[in-house]
Amino acid sequence: MRDIRPDVQEVGDGMKENTGVLAIDFGASSGRVMYGTYDGEQIHLQEVHRFTNDPVIVGDTMYWDVLRLFHEIKQGLVKAKKTGAYSSIGIDTWGVDFGLIDERGYLLENPVHYRDNRTKGMLEYGFSKIPEEEMYQITGNQFMEINTVFQLLALKSQRPELLERAKELLLMPDLFNYLLTGETAAEYSIASTTQLLDAGRKQWSGRVLEALDLPKEILPEVVPSKTKIGKVRESICEELGIEPADVIAVAGHDTQSAMVAVPAQEKDFLFLSCGTWSLIGTELDEPLINEQSKKCNITNEGGFEGRISFLKNIIGLWMIQESRRQWIREGTEYGFGELEKMALEAEPLKCFIDPDDPVFLPAGNIPKRIREYCREKGQHIPTTAGEIVRCINESLAFKYRMAKEEIESCVGKTFDRLYLIGGGVQSALLCQLTANACNCEVVAGPVEATVLGNVILQLIESGAVKDLAEARRLVMASEDIKRFQPVDSSVWEEKYQEFKELLNEHVIQNV
Repeated sequence: MRDIRPDVQEVGDGMKENTGVLAIDFGASSGRVMYGTYDGEQIHLQEVHRFTNDPVIVGDTMYWDVLRLFHEIKQGLVKAKKTGAYSSIGIDTWGVDFGLIDERGYLLENPVHYRDNRTKGMLEYGFSKIPEEEMYQITGNQFMEINTVFQLLALKSQRPELLERAKELLLMPDLFNYLLTGETAAEYSIASTTQLLDAGRKQWSGRVLEALDLPKEILPEVVPSKTKIGKVRESICEELGIEPADVIAVAGHDTQSAMVAVPAQEKDFLFLSCGTWSLIGTELDEPLINEQSKKCNITNEGGFEGRISFLKNIIGLWMIQESRRQWIREGTEYGFGELEKMALEAEPLKCFIDPDDPVFLPAGNIPKRIREYCREKGQHIPTTAGEIVRCINESLAFKYRMAKEEIESCVGKTFDRLYLIGGGVQSALLCQLTANACNCEVVAGPVEATVLGNVILQLIESGAVKDLAEARRLVMASEDIKRFQPVDSSVWEEKYQEFKELLNEHVIQNV
């Protein structure tokens, strides 16, 4: 994708346009401000500002450094002036986390990181107040202790005075929108990550909130993706010397912004959004909530135009990212390309892990935990960085296969193609391993799916792009899409059975 500076052009339905839009995209480890333009045929992106997103541990609590992150947003707005004029701003982030605003509009404290240990035990506590089956039937969400509802239960149990002072709860993209505009709302896609939303009604669930004795009044109105929230505050415009721009509540959950950029032309397709987290699923018109989907622990996540992403959350590139951080702490700074090269040279299919084992969720020495896991399971113990990365990638690929089969069993369809989008596209190794493990074609791209989707939703709001179908055709035209075919199918099928036996053994041991 080439960088451009905007010219006056005809776009959309004869719409005269000489400005771009800004997509502000926060991942779990970094953020960036991107400038997007549309020339009537292709969408073009230019990076304006990039920064790290580093959690801060104070005492025993892990926080997001939200004030520094807002400072980085401001830096991006200033730098964007040199790139070109922009008419609107959209922000997407990770899910589930939130900030609390008091009655005078002040942020009560920095938002707590979903990897903080405050939610330990909250899943079982929640089920003592409302049956697990009923909660799933209402929300359609995959049960994970990091979900907003369990964070709120922890807050109510451990720091009730903070919850009592809160006037509004704002999920992360909504919080940044508020800091920019002074206006509050709960965008639909990010709200659907909380396990507090009635999946069918697309509104907050009074039943869940009442059963758990959580305050409904602090939850803002749920608004659709692509809603115009307001304009950048006048005080910010004066501070930064910028012109006021509209702030659009794009699909605030980064996964749902990425979904807009899946280059599928068919109605029924399988996708894998691969970054720090991996999210694999299909797109439905309505939630699918039944005994089978609950058994498979599959989530129904809301997206643009009210569509449902019927998906499974799996740990993604987090383990490779955190392993790299550990090796840096030990004095060796590998590049990601270097790690992939070493993994390619390592012997394949020697050992596996369950990427979703809770032991791999906290930050820290992931390579050591992988070695201990493999030792406990009587497997080959990976010692080199290449063996560790190979083990992670092959285990992820097999976990994708398991999720693919679960999704197919729920929807009653089979998929012979998988659309892989996000940061994982940059790893040709992971793409090929996924094709091998899933025994299907992998269509890889775009890398910048989240930013593209963010930009596209702003273009749809402005009228420059007609609808989602046109948007996905544009992505295919604008991006370098690669295809991977499965190889050595019989070998991978045999090893997949070993992988499933390993995970079944793990489940039995932990019952």
